[in-house]
Amino acid sequence: MDIAVEKKQTEAVGAKKRSRWRADYPLHLMVLPGLLIVLVYHYLPTVGIVMAFQEYSPAKGFFRSEWVGWEHFEYIFKLPDFKSALYNTFFIATMKIVAGQVVPIFIAILLNEVGKTYFKRTVQTLIYLPHFLSWVILAGILTDILSINYGIVNQIIQSLGLEPIYFLGDNNWFPYTIVMTDLWKDFGWGTIIFLAAITGINPNLYEAAVVDGANRWKQTLHITLPGMMPIIALTATLSLGNVLNAGFDQIFNLYSPMVYKSGDIIDTLVYRIGLVDAQFSVGAAVGLFKSLVSFVLITVSYALAYKYLRYRIF
Repeated sequence: MDIAVEKKQTEAVGAKKRSRWRADYPLHLMVLPGLLIVLVYHYLPTVGIVMAFQEYSPAKGFFRSEWVGWEHFEYIFKLPDFKSALYNTFFIATMKIVAGQVVPIFIAILLNEVGKTYFKRTVQTLIYLPHFLSWVILAGILTDILSINYGIVNQIIQSLGLEPIYFLGDNNWFPYTIVMTDLWKDFGWGTIIFLAAITGINPNLYEAAVVDGANRWKQTLHITLPGMMPIIALTATLSLGNVLNAGFDQIFNLYSPMVYKSGDIIDTLVYRIGLVDAQFSVGAAVGLFKSLVSFVLITVSYALAYKYLRYRIF
């Protein structure tokens, strides 16, 4: 009798699992294209890591190219261009992370104070619209706007009696131009996250603050900002993993040999060494170095996020 009952229970569990699989089957099919893209473009290319330890020749391939060990890594660490690119990467990426945190928080708080819903939604739409444009398109627009001869920005500067600024050709201005244009493109998108955090704050706290005589500034200082703090801390912690991602698409479309000193980053250096100069092994060594450092930073950032904020992916 017990065996029959156990058998029925086993069959019921099996039927439930099959039923659940049939119900989730369309969802698995929807995920499949994404998994294939990740596999093809992110995992299969990791086989090329071996080039960093070889004197790679396309004619010989991975298996017959000469093995040179750490020779390429010793070479890149002695390159003046590598040290400059490493510094530029940290400098530009750090400025982007800081600006990308502060400005969206500020704009989100301002938008939260807007009473007119239609005006608020219109502003939201306008500020995050550039996020959907590629850097190829924006580079052409920015090249015209920031042109030293006929750009509208320099025309305004000259109308004020000041000297025109070569934003895309001056080493002193180029890193800040990169940061400001990146901020203009993406701050609206980041604002959405912090607006969502604000909507999650209990409205009763504001009502209690009004009863106690708190004005809008004090409400923002003592309710809104503390309520946003978990999301602010989380996004700041997770952004540590992007310290070596200064934005290849943006810089590649905006820089020129005139600003290699201040604008060349690790990704653009890998492109020039590995593809333009056909030094595949050296380019792979630089790319592997960046990937290893990024991996460590991402691991640390997620460890900190879990330790202090109890955030985890899985």
